[in-house]
Amino acid sequence: VQLVESGRGLVQAGGSLRLSCAASGRTFSTGVMGWFRQAPEKEREFVAALIRTGSSTYYADSVKGRFTISRDNAGNTIYLQMNSLKPEDTAVYYCAARAGLPIVTTVGQYQYWGQGTQVTVSS
Repeated sequence: VQLVESGRGLVQAGGSLRLSCAASGRTFSTGVMGWFRQAPEKEREFVAALIRTGSSTYYADSVKGRFTISRDNAGNTIYLQMNSLKPEDTAVYYCAARAGLPIVTTVGQYQYWGQGTQVTVSS
């Protein structure tokens, strides 16, 4: 499974940005797709995830109410709509996919990763 992110950008605090992640290859083997982020000198952390062919979603408390994860009908492209951005949202954002279910938040349980895309929020 290959994951390719797009939508990197620099925005002011309070602004919005939308990330996309396109999956290709053996996508049928994946049950969950999601987003993680990693700020400088910090560990990679869970942001949001969804069931690739279902409707369930899950968010980190830090982004709940501001970020929305969604997918296309086929479940091969996911999106992360980020609103009310804060400087602390600045990070490299990674798309990830996991074989099987359920939605989990630990880095080590996702087998497939994109290359990451930079999001910078200025104050």
